[in-house]
Amino acid sequence: MHEEELEILKEHSLVQTKTEWKQKRGQDTDTYWYDEINSEGKVIAKYILKDSTSMHPPFGNNITFEKEVL
Repeated sequence: MHEEELEILKEHSLVQTKTEWKQKRGQDTDTYWYDEINSEGKVIAKYILKDSTSMHPPFGNNITFEKEVL
C-alpha cells in the first residue's frame, strides 16, 4: 500500500475504504481513501491519495495526498 508515502508509524495500520479510477486528458488517475488506525484500534486520521500517471511519453508519475487529522 502507501504507508511509506504517508509516513505511517509502524505500530499503526492503513485501511483502504474506497478506490476510484479515472482517465482524463491523457492522465490515468487512481484515487485511494484510507483510514489510519492506531495501536488501540481507533481511527486517528483519514487520507485521500491520488496517483496520477501520464498515458503519453515520457509517462511521468505524480503522487499527492491530503490528510485529515481526527
